[in-house]
Amino acid sequence: QVQVVESGGGLVQPGGSLRLSCTASGRIFSMYDMGWYRQAPGKQREMVANINNRSIRQYADSVKGRFTISRTDAKRTVSLQMNSLKPEDTAVYYCCARFRGDDYWGQGTHVTVSS
Repeated sequence: QVQVVESGGGLVQPGGSLRLSCTASGRIFSMYDMGWYRQAPGKQREMVANINNRSIRQYADSVKGRFTISRTDAKRTVSLQMNSLKPEDTAVYYCCARFRGDDYWGQGTHVTVSS
């Protein structure tokens, strides 16, 4: 079983920045595909960014140019740097580790963008 834990959420003003971090257990972290997803109130969960085990990145159109996903395998960590935040970025952000077809989710961290 892979345990996934997110951190770094909070309240930020529009135009501000936040950095989310996620750690996943297991000695084979380098083989996981990792992703960040979010779910706003009343909406379905959506992919924000992902980075596979070869560090190939994908982003949702809504965050391209503002968010950056990165990973540090030695620390079993994936991060999401979020800049130029907008009120519509408000959501619960979830980290997901994917390995051999199985998805492992964290509990989520709240991000609120508001003045």
